[in-house]
Amino acid sequence: MIKLGLCCKFQVESIKFYTTTARYISKLTPKLRSRKISQLCLQNSKSLLSAINYCGDNKIGCFRVNSRILPLKTHPNYGYDLNLLEHAEEIKNFFELCKQTAKKRGIRLTFHPDQFILLSSKDQAITNKSIEELIYQSEVSELIGADVINIHAGGGYGDKISALKIVSRVLSKLDKKILNKITFENDDRVYTPADLLGFCKDNEIPFVYDVHHHRCLPDQHSIEYVTEMALKTWNREPLFHVSSPKFGWNGSKLNSHHDYIDINDFPRCWLDLNITVEVEAKAKELAVKKIAGQLGL
Repeated sequence: MIKLGLCCKFQVESIKFYTTTARYISKLTPKLRSRKISQLCLQNSKSLLSAINYCGDNKIGCFRVNSRILPLKTHPNYGYDLNLLEHAEEIKNFFELCKQTAKKRGIRLTFHPDQFILLSSKDQAITNKSIEELIYQSEVSELIGADVINIHAGGGYGDKISALKIVSRVLSKLDKKILNKITFENDDRVYTPADLLGFCKDNEIPFVYDVHHHRCLPDQHSIEYVTEMALKTWNREPLFHVSSPKFGWNGSKLNSHHDYIDINDFPRCWLDLNITVEVEAKAKELAVKKIAGQLGL
């Protein structure tokens, strides 16, 4: 049975997630700054609960949580400890309620950090910052019960094999709580499924198959073959991505996402699988509902 996933936010529903900027926060006194951050985190924890219940009410089986659910959490100047916020206990209580509600209603929760997460860099400062971000998202994952932190492999720097060796060394030093949630996805510019399937197998890391990216950056493998190999990397329900190009496959900017999913872009070989498929479409919940109807889910 296919479980469809909604990514991060809503198109027409009133459920909102809030953030702020370092520039705005810098103008506040430390006391007001902490209070503002605390209020935003509390609002977001409540919004996450609403999002989970919406998914449950609308037969959407997965919700991707925005990486900035705790705004500016790892900012070098304005980062903070959740436990020291004014509403810390209330926020954590809502997160626990999110965890229990998601479990009860069968809603899978995932994270997909921004692409500045870079584990292949030769610059240790960049690697350290990326690890800090993964630690943060792992901590929130524990609080809400998310089981995936999906990332890209990063830059190839002219030698993808060597770059992936750097990634492997970084992974070997991560805490098990983080490592157990990390997955890798093929991208549309550097790493194909052929580049990552062996890497994921060797490092015992699940592979998230993005079929749109594969079509944008093809390799020698078919969709059917990659699907089969990807399934073997998972020790829990596999997670895949689907999207359609904004201007069609004969248009420009093939990697840009359409508002909806073209049913022809949904691989037939996925139809009988027990997988989660995150719908990466601009129309958000409207796109999920449309493709669900077309698939008869």
